[in-house]
Amino acid sequence: MNRRGFLRGAGALTVLTVGGGVFYARERGVFRVGEGAAYEPWQSWNQDAAHGPLALVRAGILACSPHNTQPWLFRVSDQQIELYADLTRTLGAMDPYRRELHLGLGCALENMVLAGQAHGYACVVDLVPGRLSAEVIPDASGPVRVATLHLQPGPATASDLHDAIPHRHTNRGPYDPTRSVGAAALTQLRTLATADTPGQVHLLTTDEAKIAFSRHTLAATQTIISDAAMSAASHRWFRLTSRASDTHRDGVTLEGAGLSPLTLRLAKLLPGLSSEKSDAIWLRNTREQQLPTAAAFGLLTVPDRYDAQQALQAGRLWQRLHLRATTLGLALQPLNQLVEVADRDQQLGRPAQADQHLASLLPAGAGQVTFGFRLGYPQRPAVAVPRRSLAQVLLRPVPATG
Repeated sequence: MNRRGFLRGAGALTVLTVGGGVFYARERGVFRVGEGAAYEPWQSWNQDAAHGPLALVRAGILACSPHNTQPWLFRVSDQQIELYADLTRTLGAMDPYRRELHLGLGCALENMVLAGQAHGYACVVDLVPGRLSAEVIPDASGPVRVATLHLQPGPATASDLHDAIPHRHTNRGPYDPTRSVGAAALTQLRTLATADTPGQVHLLTTDEAKIAFSRHTLAATQTIISDAAMSAASHRWFRLTSRASDTHRDGVTLEGAGLSPLTLRLAKLLPGLSSEKSDAIWLRNTREQQLPTAAAFGLLTVPDRYDAQQALQAGRLWQRLHLRATTLGLALQPLNQLVEVADRDQQLGRPAQADQHLASLLPAGAGQVTFGFRLGYPQRPAVAVPRRSLAQVLLRPVPATG
């Protein structure tokens, strides 16, 4: 924020603290950060009362998802948990193939597997095969099963990744540009792929690679905000007031936008932002804060980004990677603009320029990029964002022991 903008905002704050302004500020949630029922799942996720298979679901709803859309529903019994895609929670033109939706579902699956191990279940994961398509799905309002988690008795084996679940938050704020990530930490992140979470983690740490990623990502951001359908689809999930967060319990909040405490309070006092203003802020933050302060960038690749099972597996890998980073004191933030533009290019039949840029960042034969991110040591801690309650994501029946 420049000096003129600060003074203008400070003047607004002064005016609003008299003549009823304090009440207005309270209504706008100026003095609230991470409070209320929408944040309760972060506290209750592993309480003793959450025994049986429902404990796994409580962990699942704290997973990453694109724009915090939380596109999951669960059908639970004593023997299994079925994971469903809620197709009313898609990102439209931002995710025409529902690739990112499947990544989010894979994230929930990974959290449930980790929680299952901690609660004495040997989990067997069954993924539904299929191709991701930009075609309109008939009866899109109905849930679609994407995976089943079969629950068998096993030893209770908690892990530091499981313990990190309530502490993992996306950090969109500035990172420390003077602090590099050590080789040992980078190795831990690079080697997280398993038989259940195949794919590759590529970390871009050289100045040349970081400059190229930044240049292409900034251009992709501009492409997105110049695309009216993509801009509108993204803006739909912005929750700019505490009331909106309390009502919807999802989406991108001001608290989660990486703003400084003062800027956050001022932003909450302002009228709702148009999509044009939101896009301008996003572009500026990407250019001035997120790209230049990253210690490194990362890309996740799979053989075929439009294979449904591989998308779910990539989501599991991203969740595991983010949890590991949390244990190492690192901050992570998705930067998926290049892959989102690549999806849009394919949907509209445009030249695959974004895919060419992605390929230029990796060695030959590395596979197809399905996820991009930045990492570093945060200057400010990230905060929790709203989560839907257990009751809101369950499809009946529920287990007798839950």
